[in-house]
Amino acid sequence: MGWLVLAVLIALSAGSLWLMKVRGGLLTAAMAALVFGAAGYAFQGKPGLPDAPADAAAERAYVPLAAARHVFYGNFSPEESWMSMSEALERSGDTENAVGLLQNAVNRYPGSAHLWIGLGNALVDHAHGLTPPAEMAYQRAAELSPGYPGPPFFYGLAMARSGDRASAVAIWQRILANSPKDANFRPLVELGIATLSQPPPAPEQAGGSTRR
Repeated sequence: MGWLVLAVLIALSAGSLWLMKVRGGLLTAAMAALVFGAAGYAFQGKPGLPDAPADAAAERAYVPLAAARHVFYGNFSPEESWMSMSEALERSGDTENAVGLLQNAVNRYPGSAHLWIGLGNALVDHAHGLTPPAEMAYQRAAELSPGYPGPPFFYGLAMARSGDRASAVAIWQRILANSPKDANFRPLVELGIATLSQPPPAPEQAGGSTRR
């Protein structure tokens, strides 16, 4: 029920933004902020969990990535079809084929930093945490687009999804320190820092009381 309510709230917020004539990059950034808010709720409140103590695996729950990815790489990039198909497989729980799809994609287009980031994200989902192959994928993306904040942002997000909030915040703070004040991705990064800087809830708060 928690996820259903969350989805309805996001849909209502998106509709309100559209009625307010928010368009283009601003709408994308706003939607990404909503996604990060949902991610924060997932990290802090665990809406999909039953009344039981939280465990380490719950901290690595799937976080929607598409809206954040669109902030850095746009909605209509040449890689979008590959990314959308992989993310759909991930959402359905088929993480193995999501990884295989993007491995095929980077073999065909090895110069695409966007696809290497997608592969890193898929590997994190498949392994439920950051692994050496995922780190190599993010590193390859960084090598292909030196200085661009996309690869370090998603590497930081992978660290956060693996339970290392402090390292993620440190990476994102460096992104802000080296980015223009009017960069369209700044609200997303700032919200991510604010979300992950909050202390994690105690187990009884995250999963609810086990008493009846």
